[in-house]
Amino acid sequence: MAKICKIYDEEVLWKDRKRILGLPISFTKYILTPTKLYTRKGLLNIREDRIELYRVMDFALKLPFGQRIFGCGTIEIHAKDKTCPTSFCHSIKRARKSMHIIEQAVNKERTRLSIQGRDMLGVAGAFTDTQDTQE
Repeated sequence: MAKICKIYDEEVLWKDRKRILGLPISFTKYILTPTKLYTRKGLLNIREDRIELYRVMDFALKLPFGQRIFGCGTIEIHAKDKTCPTSFCHSIKRARKSMHIIEQAVNKERTRLSIQGRDMLGVAGAFTDTQDTQE
C-alpha cells in the first residue's frame, strides 16, 4: 500500500529529489500523486508548482553524460498549461523507470476523466474574443 502524503492528503505514487553528483542534497522535491505532479523548491522560501496529470501532452528523457555517470537523468514534461508549459524533473535517479511511472499515472488519469489528447487541442479559431459585428 502506498503512503498518504501529509501535506497533500493524497496517495504518493512516486517521489524523488534533485541530485547533485548522485546525492540527494538538493532542496528540490518531486512528488507524484494520482492526479497531480508537484515540484517543491527551496529551504526557507518554498515555491511549489503543480501540474494536473490530465494536461500532460508529451515527455522527453534527457540522459547527459555527466548525469549518466551517477545513474541519473532529466525528465522534460510538456503540458497544456499557461503558467508552466514545460516542466523539468532534473537529475532523477532511475529516470527511465520514473518516466514510465509518471506516464502510467497520466494515462490512468486521462482514462478516469475520459480525456484524449485531441480533446485538449481544441478547434483552431473556435474561441476568439472578438466577434464580427460589421456586415
